[in-house]
Amino acid sequence: MKTAVVVLSDPAGGDEALGRVFNALAVAKDFSSRGDEVTLLFQGAGTRWAGVLADEQHPIHGLYAAVRPTIAGASDACATFFGAREGVSDAGLKFVAENDIPGAGGLPSLAGLAAEGYSVLTF
Repeated sequence: MKTAVVVLSDPAGGDEALGRVFNALAVAKDFSSRGDEVTLLFQGAGTRWAGVLADEQHPIHGLYAAVRPTIAGASDACATFFGAREGVSDAGLKFVAENDIPGAGGLPSLAGLAAEGYSVLTF
């Protein structure tokens, strides 16, 4: 089984947003621990999570660290739009930009992932 987990929630969204990213990371861990192929992406305002979760003091940093090998990166265009480029870079994540959007830069290609047989889950 191949699964792509996409984090869209904004860390400024309070408990609901924290619940979304927590569950996204937990799902990635669950699939990975079963030996399934999983890739995790930060997109939209979710690109802001990269810098937040990289902080070792964050309550779910341990879970983030556990799934770090599954993280493909963060949307290049979204990181720019949402002011998250520094956090993404500081976290050591790649900028993903296969889906070129005129005037905006690139985003991850969810269509490409689906064509490769990935089920796409969004949080």
